[in-house]
Amino acid sequence: MSRRSGQMAAWVCVALLAALWGYGPVLADDYYCSGDLGAVTVDNLYVPDNATCTLNGTRVEGNVFVETNATLHAYDVFVDGNIQAQDAARVNVYPGSFVGGNIQVFASGASDIQAVTIDGDLQWDDNTAFLSADGNTIGGNLQAFQNTGGVDITNNVIDGDLQCQANVPSPTGGGNTVEGDMEDQCADFGGGVTPVPPTPTQEASPTATATTPPGNGPYRITLPLIWRR
Repeated sequence: MSRRSGQMAAWVCVALLAALWGYGPVLADDYYCSGDLGAVTVDNLYVPDNATCTLNGTRVEGNVFVETNATLHAYDVFVDGNIQAQDAARVNVYPGSFVGGNIQVFASGASDIQAVTIDGDLQWDDNTAFLSADGNTIGGNLQAFQNTGGVDITNNVIDGDLQCQANVPSPTGGGNTVEGDMEDQCADFGGGVTPVPPTPTQEASPTATATTPPGNGPYRITLPLIWRR
């Protein structure tokens, strides 16, 4: 067998294994996403400045970074690490998604987190547009601090604490099951879980491009963003 034939055979094997695991081709290294990205596997994924990225069935072995004025729509994704946004326009993660680390949205715009399994924390800090957490299963804490666009927290199952401080207007919510403490502005947000709303309709967006980047309060407990460039 020639060297070229051997390389082709190896690629076919990788593609077949990825298909059996439920994901498409494996894209190594770090990638920028602008547009739609489907059932592929990447290491770290970046949504670059001013871009909109729609993920559908994508697997991320590392972290997702949403950069300045960027927008993320994530449907049915598996993220082994964190979803982190700073100065972003919007971060939406929809039903069927799993995040092995934290979802952290800081100094950004809107965020809609629906029926997502999050092993770590959901953290919103200093955001300026409407934030909604509905029907999520959260292994750590849900924390909302100093947000000014409105916050609604409904029907979540939280293993840690539910903490809200210095949000204007005050958050709304209820129907949350909290293993730890409910504190401050979210102190009365408990109750039984009610049904989760249906999955939102996905909006069409341009074809994705994935390219290699040019280089590599007393209750407040906010983990730092682990930002890579």
